Amino acid sequence: MAETLTSQTPYDGVTVLRLNRPERLNAINETMLGELRDACAGLRADPSVRAVVLTGAGRGFCSGIDMRDFGPGMLAADDPAIDRLRFQEAMAALPLAIENLPQPVIAAVNGPCVGGGLALCLAADIRIASSAATFGNAAILLGLSGAEMGMSYHLPRIVGTSVAADWMLTGRTVDAQEADRRGLVSRLVAPEQLLDTAIETARAIAQLAPLGVQMTKRALQTNTDAASLPAAMELENRNQVLTHATDEAAGRRRNWEG
Repeated sequence: MAETLTSQTPYDGVTVLRLNRPERLNAINETMLGELRDACAGLRADPSVRAVVLTGAGRGFCSGIDMRDFGPGMLAADDPAIDRLRFQEAMAALPLAIENLPQPVIAAVNGPCVGGGLALCLAADIRIASSAATFGNAAILLGLSGAEMGMSYHLPRIVGTSVAADWMLTGRTVDAQEADRRGLVSRLVAPEQLLDTAIETARAIAQLAPLGVQMTKRALQTNTDAASLPAAMELENRNQVLTHATDEAAGRRRNWEG
């Protein structure tokens, strides 16, 4: 049994992965670091899982790294630079693990989403927020770079360069309404509706053809950085040819045609 995560399957094909350190606003400690990495590896290898909901227990989504009680692996500023680099790379591997899942990931942001928590949220494919959610890039307030764990890559692509610079250079807290207005989230819902909305979205995706869904996710990720429209279309065209030839696509076409 995991100490810092819970996993549920409310519907076939849907996994709800919940960060579970509510007394610390689900801050990432050494145990969670390992358990979240292992959970992503398990999901990646499980073809029965077709969509994932990532959320937090209690009143927070994730408050970032646990600065007060991370565990024995926490390094000091005077530790060798190579060791501190390895630590940073281990943290940065978490959003990579989420982004690299073949299944679409829906972040259900239920409360404070800060630092490393924001990085996890940005790595998701879809972000749905409670009206009680808040977002912040707090590293710069601690004298560190505000660019960490993929944030300088993801955030400008989602909200634009100027807005990303505003948030990352000031470290200010962004409320759910501003996050919605700037396009950080796709939907803003009442707190009591958040999890149901995220699960229903995941359930709708899970009912679709897995290959079509996964090819769509890959195309979105790849073509965000496509060099040109023709380059993006090359990938799209090949994906369509591959998915068109599957038995599942043929069956769905027959149902569609009546």
